[in-house]
Amino acid sequence: MGSTGAGMSAVEVGLLLLFALTAGCCFGANVTYDQRALVIDGRRRVLISGSIHYARSTPDMWPDLIQKSKDGGLDVIETYIFWNLHEAVRGQYDFEGRKDVVKFVKLVAEAGLFVHLRIGPYACAEWNYGGFPLWLHFIPGIEFRTDNEPFKAEMKRFTAKIVDLMKGKKLYASQGGPIILSQIENEYGNVQSDYGSGAEPYVKWAAAMAVSLDTGVPWVMCQQDDAPDPIINTCNGFYCDQFTPNSNKKPKMWTENWSGSFSSFGNAVPYRPAEDLALSVARFYQLGGTFHNYYMYHGGTNFGRSAGGPFITTSYDYDAPIDEYGLLRQPKWGHLKDLHEVIKLCEEAMVATDPQTTSLDSNLEATVYKTESGLCAAFLVNLDMQSDATVKFNGNSFNLPAWSVSILPNCKNVALNTATINSVATISKFVRQPSQEGTIASDAFISGWSWINEPVGISSDNAFTKLGLLEQINTTADRSDYLWYSVSVEINGNESKTVLHIDSLGHMLHVFINGELAGRGIRSNSGHEVSRDVPISLIPGENKIDLLSLTVGLQNYGAYFDTVGTGVTSPVQLKGLQNGSTFDLSSQQWTYQIGLKGEELGLSSGSSSLWVSQSDLPKNQPLIWYKTTFDAPTGSNPVALNFTGLGKGEAWINGQSIGRYWPTKMAPTSGCSDSCNYRRIYQPSNCVKNCGAPTQQLYHVPRGWLQQSGNVIVLFEEVGGDPTQLFFVTKEAQSMCSSISETHPIPVSMWNSDEETRKKAGPTLSLHCPFPNQIISEIKFASFGTPRGKCGSFSHGPCSSRRALSIVRKACVGLRNCSIGVSVNTFGDPCSGIAKSLAVEASCR
Repeated sequence: MGSTGAGMSAVEVGLLLLFALTAGCCFGANVTYDQRALVIDGRRRVLISGSIHYARSTPDMWPDLIQKSKDGGLDVIETYIFWNLHEAVRGQYDFEGRKDVVKFVKLVAEAGLFVHLRIGPYACAEWNYGGFPLWLHFIPGIEFRTDNEPFKAEMKRFTAKIVDLMKGKKLYASQGGPIILSQIENEYGNVQSDYGSGAEPYVKWAAAMAVSLDTGVPWVMCQQDDAPDPIINTCNGFYCDQFTPNSNKKPKMWTENWSGSFSSFGNAVPYRPAEDLALSVARFYQLGGTFHNYYMYHGGTNFGRSAGGPFITTSYDYDAPIDEYGLLRQPKWGHLKDLHEVIKLCEEAMVATDPQTTSLDSNLEATVYKTESGLCAAFLVNLDMQSDATVKFNGNSFNLPAWSVSILPNCKNVALNTATINSVATISKFVRQPSQEGTIASDAFISGWSWINEPVGISSDNAFTKLGLLEQINTTADRSDYLWYSVSVEINGNESKTVLHIDSLGHMLHVFINGELAGRGIRSNSGHEVSRDVPISLIPGENKIDLLSLTVGLQNYGAYFDTVGTGVTSPVQLKGLQNGSTFDLSSQQWTYQIGLKGEELGLSSGSSSLWVSQSDLPKNQPLIWYKTTFDAPTGSNPVALNFTGLGKGEAWINGQSIGRYWPTKMAPTSGCSDSCNYRRIYQPSNCVKNCGAPTQQLYHVPRGWLQQSGNVIVLFEEVGGDPTQLFFVTKEAQSMCSSISETHPIPVSMWNSDEETRKKAGPTLSLHCPFPNQIISEIKFASFGTPRGKCGSFSHGPCSSRRALSIVRKACVGLRNCSIGVSVNTFGDPCSGIAKSLAVEASCR
């Protein structure tokens, strides 16, 4: 052993060693893999990862999101790189603000976590056009995601750009940085067969190209069974325990465990129970997995026009452990944190050997990791979806709830069961700001509304004329959601009963006759086109027909998704003319305008001199821009806008787009229930909420975008609404609860103690205020015995300690967090011979 250095004390040496261990990801590391795991500096690792997309939150949110991920037991943060975000114009790169991926990666490193950089550059991710920039579509001879030279040249150029950017900042693990993995392509295996003979050469080329960039860390391809060596193929899905890599030299890795699902305008909002998510994770590690990633760990927000689609909502909450606003979703976050701690107790045994699984009975099994040196970890599984079971294992009896996994880090004692939640639950609510009733116009911090009418039809000097109907994406290059189609028709007589027939691939269509709204059509979520017959009245002489076609997020998934068109298609016809004829307008001379006049004028900044401020504010009319100023809601709680009363459009705060809003798009009235049975194979349709209500009514306004006063809201209201009904809310915790039985496993923190100490410790109930600088202000309920109900509706059972409330108050009130032993030693025994529980509901301020 070498010298520790002259003049260094033992304490200094110890601190230096501790720092090196806790921040090891930020010193030069050799990252390889074998059949069991990723190997970092010669040590196999069991790694727990979570997806956070830097562009779906704001830089001021990043440190807190990363810290909460670390506190939740993550080792790795995974993020996509979005090509169209960084190179919206070919050759012009933007890595500033929300796009500063280097800053994001450095913050992850500062927290002592690793990074998995999913370069793609196809992302999918419910992101507009799958992350591809639209200019790519116009390169001559290009075909996406196949053995096509123009596409491969562009893909290699951008991938190399990102790799060089990271290398230049020394962010790969081999350089002392946090990046231990990179991904090339994304879920190509799901669509590969559609690309025919060009697919296999493309996969081999992409793999070779990635390896040639010499990152010094492994590359992965997800959902790619034929990923060539040395690329690791990985699994995505709700369950990946049965996944097997395509080589016995590669580890079993799960790059996307879907913590919930995305939502679409017009649908109910899906969520995934914590018990099922935990089971899926435990099963994966039980059966040999060593790298697992939550998609998403924090979903965030689709700001601007970044949502893909069509119809994907602005909220990308994903029912993730950290919600859209950056708050912990409890009990999901806490239950997974407990699971992660237990998995880590098993790590040494798991990486040392392969698992051995035996059947205990129908739907019952035991998996053991056991080494010659005596290390042992076990997983006991009950896959029955209805019945609990008692099993014999290692000389003892264990109760296994239906659809659950029990983990025994020493092969003797259960540290956690996935169906038994020992975590704090929280009840949050959105509180109107200011809290008094009234419309936003009368609230003290709003200064009044002004507006500008968006012209109907052609109003731009950049308009152009073409024969026939143009496809929308090829025309707009996605510079706007909107494309005007305008045509003039000469009518000899009075045609009061004519029908205008329109077919459109657009996601929505507004029909104007002589400047007046005549009708609109909305494509269904499952449909591929809008087909409408609009009754119209035409006058003698010239008649103007203006069609406003629009998109709500471009296609982001599927084979050849880039070729999916939008816009008005043939035929467009006048039917039922007085002479009995039909007049086809499709091949007439049409005038086109890309985008809105207000977009051309930059009205979203709010700085135009054209704003009208008068008392007769127009309401419930289409195509109007609105503006007002406001003071930021006080405090530090997350802020949202409630769009009650508005129709559809886009909103900006201080020039930053908070995304598309569409509160009039309602979810179906059926399909929801107050609770969801987690004891079944999960699908998003199993567990949904918000039936009969707007799919999304609240829209996140990042605190980092606000100043104390003088903030500007701009709305473009497309279909008609009342802006004075708009109001701010802040998200606040109403209650936090926990309920734990005295038969619960002991705290994970006690597992390194001797067995006698563990037995004496017993289970512990912990409370923790969800917001910084809060303390526990009130104990609303406490019962030790046989309490009933759930958070927000607890009640005393027939057995209840009279001392429970006073004991919990004394232990917790005035503190940010507290812990209480759940045993008769603490509360006395109100009913001998009965298993007892402690249930507590508290509030913080």
